Amino acid sequence: MVAYSFKPRFAPKIAAGDKTQTIRAPRSGRGRHARPGEALQLYTGMRTKACAKIGDSTCARVEPALIMPRKGVALDAGKLRARELDEFARADGFEDFEDMSAFWETQHPEAAVFLGVLICWIDFVGAA
Repeated sequence: MVAYSFKPRFAPKIAAGDKTQTIRAPRSGRGRHARPGEALQLYTGMRTKACAKIGDSTCARVEPALIMPRKGVALDAGKLRARELDEFARADGFEDFEDMSAFWETQHPEAAVFLGVLICWIDFVGAA
């Protein structure tokens, strides 16, 4: 089982089934990201007193992702078309690609390009 922590702003979108993916930096050392078919545990505030479980899901897909704020997104299948960017951003918990770009520029101001891993999930079940 692999656990992921999210900023509190994303918890309602995960719980509602609107956010079905996350983009993470590659893990180094012994750590690894989920693999398709593995169980996922989704939290906010992991390793803090404010830790809360959002729910459980199953990893559906993992692939390299290149994020270029305000310019585009490239996955294994190639660069997303302009009309696909807003849909991709909504699946990641944002209103649109503009909102996603602003977030990435704030979180990663030093990186004009972010090379990470896209992790998608299915079968979300909220925490009781």
